[in-house]
Amino acid sequence: MEKNFAKIKEIVCEILELEEDEVTDEGLFTEEYGADSLRAIEILGALEREFGVVIDQAELARMSHLRGVYDVVSETAGWAK
Repeated sequence: MEKNFAKIKEIVCEILELEEDEVTDEGLFTEEYGADSLRAIEILGALEREFGVVIDQAELARMSHLRGVYDVVSETAGWAK
């Protein structure tokens, strides 16, 4: 789990052009980090490529912070308990 979470954080930070220590698990991408919908789509695509999953765009609403992104990817990839 931690390895996957770290990789997700790395991808998100790269796309948002932020240092990893600037991003918290619950920090809102749009409100706190200035991300727009295009960045959200970039994150979605990068995660799909990295983890070999297809994420429904309807899940973007849940993917507003790092914890939400991890939850969506883990459910989609079948990591969830």
